[in-house]
Amino acid sequence: MNKESVSVLGCGRWGSFHAWHADRIGCNVLLWGRPDSKRLARLASERKNEYLTLPESVRLSDSLTEALGHAETVIISVGAQGFRALCKNIAALSPSLWRKKTFVLCMKGLEQESGKRLSRVFREELGADPAAAVWVGPGHVEDFVAGIPNCMLLASEDETLPPRLAQLLESPLIRFYYGSDLLGVEIGAAAKNVVGLAAGMLDGLGLPSLKGALMARGAAELSRLVAAMGGDSMTVYGLSHLGDYEATLFSLHSNNRRFGENLIRGLPSEKLAEGVYTADALALLGQKHNVELPITDAVRSVIRDGADPKQVLLHLFLREQKSE
Repeated sequence: MNKESVSVLGCGRWGSFHAWHADRIGCNVLLWGRPDSKRLARLASERKNEYLTLPESVRLSDSLTEALGHAETVIISVGAQGFRALCKNIAALSPSLWRKKTFVLCMKGLEQESGKRLSRVFREELGADPAAAVWVGPGHVEDFVAGIPNCMLLASEDETLPPRLAQLLESPLIRFYYGSDLLGVEIGAAAKNVVGLAAGMLDGLGLPSLKGALMARGAAELSRLVAAMGGDSMTVYGLSHLGDYEATLFSLHSNNRRFGENLIRGLPSEKLAEGVYTADALALLGQKHNVELPITDAVRSVIRDGADPKQVLLHLFLREQKSE
């Protein structure tokens, strides 16, 4: 058994899963949530949420100082739009608590207002010293807890870091692959949520057969953006983007797909899906790098401008002939 200490920052669906998984492979785990977190309060009183039951061996804390002092490896799983604020809170603590740690960013998103990748946000707030990697790829908490395995992806600017993290975190449930193009991995992982919104809209309109065209167009569209930004255009055809389509465009567990479908059907969604913020960020990147993003534009026109979804999506796929 492992016995290495791991801290997880964020106690939502994925944060609680990472704590559950790290404990399952034998790590000494502390799960952190904000002092006013209702999710942390429920875990403290019931040891469970709607996804899983946490074993008693997982410690809970609302002290960021305690969480950072607990372990050398820190997994972060919070909402992408709150990530910079968390980084600022970490940076305000004694550097001895965080400067030599290894951080694993388990989020799929971009900063809405700037379009920046989360690894860049991390560096801007915490500097070059802490080691950092991103952990993305297909999978749902519900499936993992049920014992259904999947493949996921680790990527870092430091090519030696993903193999070290895989040795610590791999299990029969998760097989890791390594990504060498951090830019492409982060853009692809975030953008698949926007494609997921479009897929849900197609479901809501009774047009699921168009998901094939959506998948082909989505990957091609994002490959051009990644290349224009200086990444490898082929990265989006791996686990971070195309490899995550099944879990995002088809699964009943997909928040983004469900949000898009609910929007069309006039049903409420419990919270705003991450893809809504990402669509705004991608639009900024498309303008900056002079890359057309028709799927992103279509999703934003429906969500932000109230455009007729059937007209917008049929025009997207059935407009005048053109090459892929």
